[in-house]
Amino acid sequence: MAISDAYTMSFIKPRNPLLTEMEQFAKENFVPIMQLPAIELLLQMLRIQQPKSILEIGTAIGYSAIRMAEALPETKIVSIERDENRLQQAKHFLSKSSVAEQVEIITGDALEVDIENHHSAFDAIFIDAAKGQYQKFFEKYSPLIKQGGIIYIDNMYMHGLSDLELSEVPRRKRTMIRNLHQFADWMIENEDYQSTFFPVGDGLLICIKR
Repeated sequence: MAISDAYTMSFIKPRNPLLTEMEQFAKENFVPIMQLPAIELLLQMLRIQQPKSILEIGTAIGYSAIRMAEALPETKIVSIERDENRLQQAKHFLSKSSVAEQVEIITGDALEVDIENHHSAFDAIFIDAAKGQYQKFFEKYSPLIKQGGIIYIDNMYMHGLSDLELSEVPRRKRTMIRNLHQFADWMIENEDYQSTFFPVGDGLLICIKR
């Protein structure tokens, strides 16, 4: 039996006014932020893990960074964003939050920036950026994850497109979905990680480094 959205949402507490403002801003401006059930799962997993450092690939407007920082007051978050407009929006919202000092934003394409000289290792990595580039993000940044660390990857389901035959996917999205399929298969076979898919929100893949 499928669980209703209403029942799922009944377990989610109201957010503070800043987060509510950001959720409304994202909805009105078509900014993709994590669906509430998925981010609640992510935050609960992080509370269990208690990482001291998190690398986020894809800041957008800073919603997930702020939520992670609020859930983990002792944690440092480094977030990479290439879109200048969203970068300024993230800085604006961070300035209104109580967690700005926990979050460092790096400007640039995550596949091109070099952060290794400044940040040698992370307890957790959260990937929520260009879906067709997930394997490249993983290959670039997984060497920075500590043994026993966890990599969290959102949007694996892609609003149901990942569950379709490739011929049924709109042509403009086929390359992205093909890459996502290949990444999922690659992660399942990757013996360096124990990976589990959670069908929550738009699909969350959780990969623990052995």
